[in-house]
Amino acid sequence: MSGAPRGPVFLARETYGRRRLRDLARMLPLFGAVLILLPLLRGADPAARTGGVLIYLFVLWALLVAVAALLSRRLADESPPRDGAD
Repeated sequence: MSGAPRGPVFLARETYGRRRLRDLARMLPLFGAVLILLPLLRGADPAARTGGVLIYLFVLWALLVAVAALLSRRLADESPPRDGAD
């Protein structure tokens, strides 16, 4: 096979980590939606477990906010790539 010389097969460690953080930030709403819908999958009487579900939803909401804040801070602190190709 002839052609132009190919670049390295693996990405630089910092570029790879930054891309995975971006992927996690993009997937966080989907994970949150699935976790919020989990109580609906149970077949028990909804009136009997309302208090527990409300506590679960509040704790889940707080955790999602905290994870989103940490991700946004980590992504904002990262310096832009040197070659501009990210």
